[in-house]
Amino acid sequence: MLLATGLSALGTLDPERLPLVEGEPRYGVPVAGTRKFIAIGLNYADHAAESNLPVPVEPVVFNKWVSCLQGPNDPVVIPAGSTKTDWEVELGVVIGRGGHGIAEADALDHVAGYVTVNDVSERHWQLERGMTWDKGKGFPTFGPVGPWLVTPDEVGDAQALSMWLDVNGRRVQDGSTRTMIFGVAAIVAYCSRIMLLEPGDIITTGTPPGVGMGQKPEPWYLKPGDVVTLGIEKLGEQRQTFVAAGDAA
Repeated sequence: MLLATGLSALGTLDPERLPLVEGEPRYGVPVAGTRKFIAIGLNYADHAAESNLPVPVEPVVFNKWVSCLQGPNDPVVIPAGSTKTDWEVELGVVIGRGGHGIAEADALDHVAGYVTVNDVSERHWQLERGMTWDKGKGFPTFGPVGPWLVTPDEVGDAQALSMWLDVNGRRVQDGSTRTMIFGVAAIVAYCSRIMLLEPGDIITTGTPPGVGMGQKPEPWYLKPGDVVTLGIEKLGEQRQTFVAAGDAA
């Protein structure tokens, strides 16, 4: 209840009256109390094509474990033995007012704000170890979120945001939320049909093309020492160094 009250009050805050934070503090996840980290797969037609998968007729829903949540600039740990750790810049939606069976026409009223997400993915565990995508999506540190939670009044049209991702300074993803198959309102309404959405839940809504799995002529993936930077218009940027298991500070 306190979380719901706090999130609903965000839009009433006057940023000019808030104290200025000095120095260079670490940014953590910009929302506390998240109980569900929900993800939508194949939500860009061109990403579905690069994955050699059909365009879905309904949202593809899977989980990222809440234990993978971390700050936007913290190191990401490549799992032991992994050779297929991949990147995905995504628009994240933070639920402010929960509900079950939310109508699509009302869905945006349940959104507290938006965040940048890197849906880090281990493709071998996601696609080659059975039929459950969740296996490759929730390793510790695989959920960088932030740096900011931006309220809907500051974002405007969430279906018109540019997004990008670089690996070691090389631009590999350059897209826009305009090309999402299912928009934010449709996703929130759909998820609320199959679960109870609660304040603080995060839904990450899919990625445009350019992931490592889809690189031509051959896929390539992240290795220790690689630096990934990414951002979404109005929502801020992230920077992660990828490290081998056992090397994280």
